[in-house]
Amino acid sequence: MIRVSNLKLPVDYNDSILKKAVARELRIDEKSIEKFSLLRRSIDARKKDNVRFIVTADVYLNSNENNVLSRSGSKNASITKPYEYKLPKHKPLNQRPVIIGFGPAGIFAGLTLARAGEEPIIIEQGADCDRRVKDVEGFIKTGSLNTRSNIQFGEGGAGTFSDGKLNTGTKDIRARHILNEFCAHGAPEEILYNAKPHIGTDKLREVIKSIREEIKSLGGEVLFNTKLTSLIINNEAVKGVEAESGGNKTVIDTDNVILAIGHSSRDTLQMLHNSNIFMEQKAFSVGARIEHLREKIDKSQYGAFAGNERLGAAYYKLNTQTSNGRGAYTFCMCPGGTVVPAASEENMVCVNGMSEFRRDAENSNSALLVSVNPNDFHSEHPLAGIEYQRNIERKAYEAGGGEYVAPVQRVENFLNNTHSKSFGDVKPSYQRGTVFAKMESILPDYVTDSMREAIVALDKKLKGFADPDALLTAAETRSSSPVRITRNSDTLQSISVKGLYPCGEGAGYAGGIISAAVDGIKCAEKVLTAV
Repeated sequence: MIRVSNLKLPVDYNDSILKKAVARELRIDEKSIEKFSLLRRSIDARKKDNVRFIVTADVYLNSNENNVLSRSGSKNASITKPYEYKLPKHKPLNQRPVIIGFGPAGIFAGLTLARAGEEPIIIEQGADCDRRVKDVEGFIKTGSLNTRSNIQFGEGGAGTFSDGKLNTGTKDIRARHILNEFCAHGAPEEILYNAKPHIGTDKLREVIKSIREEIKSLGGEVLFNTKLTSLIINNEAVKGVEAESGGNKTVIDTDNVILAIGHSSRDTLQMLHNSNIFMEQKAFSVGARIEHLREKIDKSQYGAFAGNERLGAAYYKLNTQTSNGRGAYTFCMCPGGTVVPAASEENMVCVNGMSEFRRDAENSNSALLVSVNPNDFHSEHPLAGIEYQRNIERKAYEAGGGEYVAPVQRVENFLNNTHSKSFGDVKPSYQRGTVFAKMESILPDYVTDSMREAIVALDKKLKGFADPDALLTAAETRSSSPVRITRNSDTLQSISVKGLYPCGEGAGYAGGIISAAVDGIKCAEKVLTAV
């Protein structure tokens, strides 16, 4: 197979045009091409009057590939082999492994162990997808928060109520395996080649349910509405877990526990700290969601090509360094999406972004975040970052007047440090209700100062980012875990307890669906091959 990259194609290209481009790059007749498939497709929108796709294709020929490659002299072509994930060689485990959490890390740890024949037991404090959707919809409608089943907790983790973004910074080859698995379980084929793939929250739910059913068919168990209450440890090694469901506690014997608890399992982290599991403070980021009209973002990114169905709603990812030395950046951008209530504790407000597959909502939104570090926590306690988050979320709740109403401010007023009195073109998509408030009443001054500076700087990179009518909604506090459950870099086991594998976002080792899923697979592999 020959991989051909850097093929520049018009937005309206078809298979015939792609085939001609491949043949031209390899200097061969089109008849020599038996078949080809897209590996990667990105959008080049640097020239607004000539937006195009940059494509990488895998090509199979009916002639000698080495000879073709040598004759072509192409710097954009190389011979490669198709990737196929293979389980590591392993001996059967003594006891069934237990996984805590059924987000991306827990799902793929579970799938890997189930396919290895180890029948994992997966404990998830939240509900299954169908019940969870009803709980979230009920919260949005009535303000009645289920602290175990919400936008943070339940089947699929926080990613279930997001944009379902699958782009990642990780170079780990397992990322390709994860995309293949998503496709095999019902995700759109385009996630295999789009440079910034997404499933959308609506389709992601069905994919997750399908993976869960495969795990069960292989002998695994998924116990919903079941919460880890303690680890059973003897001689610095895991011997089991205690879990509670419906008021009843059960002990499960095991010598392997994968902790895939997600970045918001605050009470579980407290329990682990009380159990002397070593953990440490970690830098993270806080800020607010910023919303623009989708049409304006599309126009800014794609010019005359805005609205083209093949391009879809425009995406951006921006960053800058502020004068106080803090990084400021956009995160979890949701084209054609909504801002959603992401609280998991009572009387606190935090927000996240969510898009469905079509990304056709009126607004596009993104987190606008500023980095914070342990020096900002004013405490050496390992969980001080959690209290830092809670303090902001309580202020957001108070500024909203209760009932999980969110505080908002127009960007023009934010930049001028004045009160907002009315909305402009951008209306809030947050459905629990909003009230006008100044961001200073919620976020530390060094955060709001950085955000102001960033908005002006990022407007130079994306025209219209500082649109006066753009809207800030507070508070965004859950971009990543404020804690790292420290593990051995070779074994991936906790440095405190043998057989305990801190995993994914909640342990501080991932950020996003794909990187968390990769970490889940890596931890499962270590369980299988541990000596």
